[in-house]
Amino acid sequence: MLIQAAFAAARQVFSAPLRAILWKSLGLTAGILVLVWFGLTRAINWFLSQHHLSVDYPFLDTLAVFFAGAGLFVGLAYIMPAVSILVAGYFLDDAAEIVERTDFPGDPPGLALPLGTAMFYAVRFAGLALLVNLVALILFFVPGVNLVAFFGANAYLLSREYFELAAGRFRPMAEAGAMRRHFSGTTLLAGVLLAGLMVVPVLNLVTPLFGIALMVHVHKGLSRRTPVAGPQAQPRLR
Repeated sequence: MLIQAAFAAARQVFSAPLRAILWKSLGLTAGILVLVWFGLTRAINWFLSQHHLSVDYPFLDTLAVFFAGAGLFVGLAYIMPAVSILVAGYFLDDAAEIVERTDFPGDPPGLALPLGTAMFYAVRFAGLALLVNLVALILFFVPGVNLVAFFGANAYLLSREYFELAAGRFRPMAEAGAMRRHFSGTTLLAGVLLAGLMVVPVLNLVTPLFGIALMVHVHKGLSRRTPVAGPQAQPRLR
């Protein structure tokens, strides 16, 4: 089921119905990363201007700025999961509605999460993802632990966020969380796929939209095993 869901999600990401959302998602993701990059580089420059590494050899300051800037490329890889979660929360319902309508036309449509609710969960998970990835960044220089920490933490966080947002269109969020835990093996494997996509330059920019489409398919597949009434037949209480 997961392989079929991944191929279906990849097809959906570049399909005509989702193309407009794709460009908006790419723009927002790139824009946030540029702002983060700009802010961090300015902070580093300010710090070095206040704390010269060497008065006698000023080129060391320039060298430090260069290596700090290059190091930010690594740092941004650890920030990307949090950015992805924020973007996914913003575009969740528009993208999920298209995927549901085109790939599951015979099923009851999902009920859109209020934007405030979707962003609340997205910001909460993004903050947790940022904190966890800062710890993983500290472990970057520990061989054998860094990659395990990065993939393990992000596979869990991304599977949790994307699945619960997709399932939340059909179930109360508490029930969505319980369903994720019940099918933890499948959802975690989907998270591993998303974490792997995170480390591929350029392709990682489509992670928010791909993650939404993927988890819509995963939730639909798992719902076949655990039938649930559509939101129109069974109103959700929040």
